[in-house]
Amino acid sequence: MRIFFFLFFVASIVACNNSAETTTAATAEATVDTTATPSLAYEQEVHLKNVQQLTFGGNNAEAYFSFDNSHLVFQSDNPAWGVECDQIFYMPISGYEGERAPLLSTGKGRTTCAYFMPGDKSILYASTHLGADECPQMQRPTNGLYTWPVFEDFDIFVADLEGKITKQLTTHPGYDAEATLSPDGSMIVFTSTRSGDLELWTMNVDGSNLHQVTKGLGYDGGAFFSPDGKKLVFRASRPQGAEAEKTYKDLLAQGLVQPTNMEIYTCNVDGSDLQQITKLGKANWAPYFHPSGEKILFSSNHHVESGRQFNIFSIDLNGENLQQITFDETFDAFPMFSYDGKKLVFSSNRNNGDGRDTNVFIADWVD
Repeated sequence: MRIFFFLFFVASIVACNNSAETTTAATAEATVDTTATPSLAYEQEVHLKNVQQLTFGGNNAEAYFSFDNSHLVFQSDNPAWGVECDQIFYMPISGYEGERAPLLSTGKGRTTCAYFMPGDKSILYASTHLGADECPQMQRPTNGLYTWPVFEDFDIFVADLEGKITKQLTTHPGYDAEATLSPDGSMIVFTSTRSGDLELWTMNVDGSNLHQVTKGLGYDGGAFFSPDGKKLVFRASRPQGAEAEKTYKDLLAQGLVQPTNMEIYTCNVDGSDLQQITKLGKANWAPYFHPSGEKILFSSNHHVESGRQFNIFSIDLNGENLQQITFDETFDAFPMFSYDGKKLVFSSNRNNGDGRDTNVFIADWVD
């Protein structure tokens, strides 16, 4: 679901439409510079060095490192790769420069949130393919609210690097997705509606030992473990007041959520010591721990009145020392550090020839 949030906001930001999404990779490559040049970074981006573009065409996001830091798994709807909606691919961190990356999902349904499993020989991801071969249709409420869908057909699977599904980890009716792995490879955190609300859950890598982490009304999702595996960081909506609570419940009953007001939270893996880290307003999301474990990177639109620009920020765990990291004029999000802390991967609308493509970028991190 992290990718749905991203795609809908990109659509609203750049007036994206179906015809624009069918731009070929060849057209995209004609308008971008595929080399590592200073033009890929803004002058203010002092924490990023040697920025390189890894994908060229379509919408590419949620790129996450293998444990050995040599590869990325990500999702893409690049029409030149023959997919109609988000599917899972992987590539070396050197990138494919427009070539079709290997497909790891089934090519059916819609997928989201892939993550390498221990040993880097398999991946974890969520897919709707058991519900139907076709891409599920996006729904819109009749009251005009800005929303995105919670597809009940999402379940979590493990697949090898040939794309063969080796295990289905969730079978409970309803939404199970947004799964990521602990640094030691022993535990998965994911978002589920199995309790009646969108809450965080953990389980062992074989799907056993289910534990509900969060219990507050509202959407909890996009969770990642801290470097020591003891804490979780995630985004959450917390509707305030009877009217807001009713709106949230009514939308969820239709399989929808409204993601325009979210903040960043942390808690211990068991759900204790819940802390709200940001109090910025608007949409604060896509959080990830800094390698030190002492601060968080996240994407936000709080700094622009229109809300139509997302950049990556950092903030200390006590909610202090907010700092802007990226400065693209449209969209930067989905930061993830390599396991050795040396590189940062993220998605951005930069260097797309004033087009609508969102691509994956990688940079050396400078503290």
